[in-house]
Amino acid sequence: MQTHILITGASRGIGAAIAEALTTDATKTVALSSADGDLADPAAPARLWQHSLDRLDGRIDVLINNAGVFEANPIDNDDADWLENWNRTLQINLTASADICRRAVLHWQERRSAGRIVNIASRAAHRGDSPAHWHYAASKAGMVAMTKTIARAYAKDGILAFAICPGFTMTGMADDYLASRGGDKLLADIPLGRVAMPDEVAEMARWCAIDAPASMTGAVLDVNGASYVR
Repeated sequence: MQTHILITGASRGIGAAIAEALTTDATKTVALSSADGDLADPAAPARLWQHSLDRLDGRIDVLINNAGVFEANPIDNDDADWLENWNRTLQINLTASADICRRAVLHWQERRSAGRIVNIASRAAHRGDSPAHWHYAASKAGMVAMTKTIARAYAKDGILAFAICPGFTMTGMADDYLASRGGDKLLADIPLGRVAMPDEVAEMARWCAIDAPASMTGAVLDVNGASYVR
C-alpha cells in the first residue's frame, strides 16, 4: 500500500527537495505551495487539510510541515508594525503548523491508525537568531516544543513526531540573509565550511517520514555543519 504524504511549503528550496525525495512508486504525495493557500489566514489550514485529504483518497499517513517565513522585524519599528510582523510570523510558522498537526492527530485517532509528523524547525530554536528575528526564533522554538509534546502524548497510539533543525541552507531565503549579514563572516562560524544543501535536509526528512525507528519519536535532529552543537 502506498504511503500518503502531505508536505507544506514545497514550491522551492527545502520543501521542493523533500517533495522530490519522497516522490517514489511507494508514495503518493501532495506537495503544497503558498499558492495553495496563505497560511497567514487562520482559516487556511482547515482548507489545505481538506484539499489534501480529497487528493489523497481520504487518507494521510505522513505530515511534513515545512512552510514558513523569515522576515526582518527590527525592534525600533513602530509598535503596531512590530506587533503585526510578530503575529504574522507566529501565525505562519507555528500556529498554522499546530493547526495542521492537530488535524493529523485527530485523523489518525479517528482511523485508529499510525502516523508520522516531521516538523522543519531551525537552529534558531536553540541558538536564537539576529536582533531583527526574535519572532522567527520564537516560532521555531515553539515548533520544537510542540513536536516533543506530540511525541510524548501519542506514541502509545503509534503516532510519531520528529523535528529537524537546519542551520543555513542553500535556498533563496538563506542567500538573502547571508548577503545582508556578510557571507564570509557567517561561513567562518560553520566548521564544515559551507551551508547545508536542500537535499541533505530532504534526506533527513525522508528518513524520518519513512524509515526512522519508532523509538526515535520525539527526536530533534540538527543539520548545521557543527555551527551549533548540543
